[in-house]
Amino acid sequence: MSKDAQIITLGCRLNAYESDVMASHARDAELKDAIIINTCAVTNEAVRGSRYAVRKAKKDNPGASIIVTGCAAQIDPKAFADMPEVDRVIGNAEKMLAANFEPETLLGGAPIKVNDIMAVRETAPQLISGGNRALEKSQPRTRAFLQVQNGCDHRCTFCIIPYGRGRARSTPAGEVVAHVKSLVAQGYKEVVLTGVDLSSWGGDLPGTPPLGDLVRRVLKLVPDLPRLRLSSIDPAEIDDALFEALTTNPRMTPYLHLSLQAGDNMILKRMARRHSREDAIALCARLKAARPDFTFGADIIAGFPTETAEMFDNSRAIISDIGIPWLHVFPYSAREGTPAAKIPPVDGNIIKARARILREEGERVKAAHITSRIGQKGEALFEETGLGRLADFTLVKVDNPPKAGSLAFVEITAIDGDTALGHLV
Repeated sequence: MSKDAQIITLGCRLNAYESDVMASHARDAELKDAIIINTCAVTNEAVRGSRYAVRKAKKDNPGASIIVTGCAAQIDPKAFADMPEVDRVIGNAEKMLAANFEPETLLGGAPIKVNDIMAVRETAPQLISGGNRALEKSQPRTRAFLQVQNGCDHRCTFCIIPYGRGRARSTPAGEVVAHVKSLVAQGYKEVVLTGVDLSSWGGDLPGTPPLGDLVRRVLKLVPDLPRLRLSSIDPAEIDDALFEALTTNPRMTPYLHLSLQAGDNMILKRMARRHSREDAIALCARLKAARPDFTFGADIIAGFPTETAEMFDNSRAIISDIGIPWLHVFPYSAREGTPAAKIPPVDGNIIKARARILREEGERVKAAHITSRIGQKGEALFEETGLGRLADFTLVKVDNPPKAGSLAFVEITAIDGDTALGHLV
């Protein structure tokens, strides 16, 4: 008996969103007995994990066709096509087109169907054609992710992702607004705008509007949307309109996940980042001064080449200097094809130790943040797990939670690990 196509997703939230779209395309095309693996290339470990997923999928499903896509496949399609388990490799642009999921198209012809990603100028073609059908059939989550930007024109010395995603390109504001309206009509209470380099949204559109303009239009033209959230954002690109929306509009979540990467100026310079330690601290201070309940997440890399103990301590200290409860720590892993890979590395054991210290510091700051919420009330969006998520990203557990997708007010009464405890009010 044939089975519906399966999707295995690795990597970022944008990949998760795109897997939802692919799942919809596969259903529409009645694709059977196929496993589509959406790979990640952010680190060498991510690539190894992608290859492992391919082998495991074939071992567990020997009769299935294995299709590989995503950033790792886009950057090095031959390496995956040469794997005996793999039937087809398709690129990051090709995976978003419904026509490519017709069984004869997908499984016929050449084993590699990957075009030059740098030549792609279109963003989110699955939204431009067919309205919001892909999202209507997908996204079983309680919040909806909406891709409004793709690609990146920056060249951070550690990052390979621009070669998997192509040049920065934006979805026009009118199309974004239309799709947010559709998501709200489906019952979503929170929409998350996502992209590879979200803060560059608009740079390729007529008049080069800033991201803040898009946020203001969504909030104004979709008044029934209770919550709007942003995914990871570059601290060097917070325009005035975005700052105003973040600090004055209660429907905008008081939370930013910063693509920080380091807290030492020399390391930031060697990474080719466009902000300094002082810039990041000042931005967060301004946001909290204007809206005291503002909180932050951040990505930080441990053990970047040339990082000394003093430089590392600056990165550790910035976690508490800013107050970053929601921390993603990445032990540095040299990525072939990036400038940083040519720099003599820090010892691997030191990298692991530094990553552990950063995570411990993050847990300490998180515990302090949740403890500070005790006695406070807030509105939580409840997830399939029964847990709720406050606007500032704090996770909360209550007895007898409302159904998934519901917004309800809670009062925080205690802390249990990385979760707040409370009751409905």
